[in-house]
Amino acid sequence: MARRKKPQKKIEVDRFRCAYCGACVAVCKFNANELVETFLVIDEEECTLCMSCIKACPMRALAVKEVA
Repeated sequence: MARRKKPQKKIEVDRFRCAYCGACVAVCKFNANELVETFLVIDEEECTLCMSCIKACPMRALAVKEVA
């Protein structure tokens, strides 16, 4: 019986909802989030999916997305 491959996950930014307030950057203990000019960039190598940025976002612009 073949095992199913565990789906990969990442944090996705809804660019229409994000106010670029920096709340997610301030709470990230792993320095995975960075505001670059008017874009939020999430470093997938550094992100541990701890969800602290999702909880801190006042605009609910961040969510976990499964990646194939």
